[in-house]
Amino acid sequence: MRKLLAFLVLGLGFSTPLGASDPTPLRSLITGDDSRGWEAVGRLNMGGDSFCTGALIADNLVLTAGHCLFDKDTGRRYEAGEIEFLAGWRNGRASAYRGARRALVHPDFDFSGLDKAQRVAHDLALIELDRPIRNTSVTPFNTAHRPRKGAEVGVVSYAYDRAESPALQEMCHVLARQSGTLVLSCEVDFGSSGAPIFIQQDGEARIVSVVSAKAYVEETRVSLGTSLEKPLQELMAQLEESDGVFTRVEPTARRIDLGGGLHSSGAKFVRP
Repeated sequence: MRKLLAFLVLGLGFSTPLGASDPTPLRSLITGDDSRGWEAVGRLNMGGDSFCTGALIADNLVLTAGHCLFDKDTGRRYEAGEIEFLAGWRNGRASAYRGARRALVHPDFDFSGLDKAQRVAHDLALIELDRPIRNTSVTPFNTAHRPRKGAEVGVVSYAYDRAESPALQEMCHVLARQSGTLVLSCEVDFGSSGAPIFIQQDGEARIVSVVSAKAYVEETRVSLGTSLEKPLQELMAQLEESDGVFTRVEPTARRIDLGGGLHSSGAKFVRP
């Protein structure tokens, strides 16, 4: 399984049938009405020369991909002071602007590692903001268990060709699940790394994965997402056990219940 997934990341063939998929096109979230419910998704500016996508899972915690915290050319890890989160960034304005107090990458993530499957399976990071975002229009998302194969999911992301406003793909599919990684039909590109992948559960959008990479299955473009269950629990445990570098501000840093339990974001996958 792991070897097959490594081949997938490299863009080679994949021997296991993935099933049919008919993803919906991207819809730009340009207006306030378009963006309502998605303001907790934001752009992460890294070091002044690159960006990723992230999403609030508590009023002072942003979930994103681990590789976003590294300069892709040099491998240097960005300092917390070089990270800025722009919640709901759209057309030159954000619902909230925050710096980072601390950034934590999953301990098993190896940016320079040759084991591509291992890298994707642990490609997760948490960013503690320098101040909580307590804005009634910016509501953190719940998380949920990873979806089954064939499940409908959606993704909200920025990318190099839509850096000034996010886009919603309201319906794509889980094509396969392997070794802590989801193979998806969702459309992603540079800048989409760390973007939240959602499933609808009990009438609300909950995060089940984050975008790690894009790849090819034969000649079909797919995306790869990191499964949250164990990696996110391990990251949260690290924050709780910190020796003081992470300053807990009660009750802002809340333990994430992977089955849900914070509060509803109000976001919906509404067809355009």
